[in-house]
Amino acid sequence: MLSHKVVVITGASSGVGLETALLCAGKGAETVLIGRDPEKLKSAERKINELGYSTGSFAVDIGDSDQVEKVFRKIAGKYGRIDVLVNCAGTGKFAALDSTKMEDVKKMFSVNVIGLIACTRSVLPLMIGQGGGHIVNIASIAGKLATPKSTVYAATKHAVIGFSNGLRMEVEDRGIIVTVVNPGPIQTAFFQTADPSGHYADEVSRFMLSPQFVARKIVKGIEKRKREINLPWYMDLGTRIYQLCPELVESLGGRWLKMK
Repeated sequence: MLSHKVVVITGASSGVGLETALLCAGKGAETVLIGRDPEKLKSAERKINELGYSTGSFAVDIGDSDQVEKVFRKIAGKYGRIDVLVNCAGTGKFAALDSTKMEDVKKMFSVNVIGLIACTRSVLPLMIGQGGGHIVNIASIAGKLATPKSTVYAATKHAVIGFSNGLRMEVEDRGIIVTVVNPGPIQTAFFQTADPSGHYADEVSRFMLSPQFVARKIVKGIEKRKREINLPWYMDLGTRIYQLCPELVESLGGRWLKMK
């Protein structure tokens, strides 16, 4: 299903984004990498090229909507179509709200929500014109079950889930599929920014997912046209119980919910 498709991936210079690009390229897709750091992007591009696959990259700050619009025009001009968009770029900062700087709040919303919406909005006319496409938005389990010290980050991911659910109904009659992915903690450089102390990463290290595992689930979700992917299964179960009886989960969750 991915052979000869053009797959655009944001946040593709490392972690889940890069692993997803590698898998898509291995299945015959033409991958287009988007990231903020040109050097890291070129390194990611080389990794894919060394495996014998074709790829391209564009450096852009996802938090800048004007840059996003311009880069997608360039991609459309070069490749002629975009079959799949994977919105993988994201940032976070774990801190109590009264200790969180407003510049960090703005950055999280700028990248995680506004940037994701800008990328999606930029790709929609092309997908509508070509008669279909697939949009994959990486949210988080935190968007379903918020915890202390991730209040703002969880709010951004809750917004991504809501946006994805509304968009899905808007575009389903245009042949466009929308998948939202809600993973738990992943072994990536994300925590170097989100939790510089390393405390939370140490606490949840045994529960962390590998970026390769998450990437495999994303690619499978694209192939199966999944509506939603929640990882791992036991955190998904926890969020379902939370939706039914939030007060009970909050009271019994205790230390686990306050690990940050």
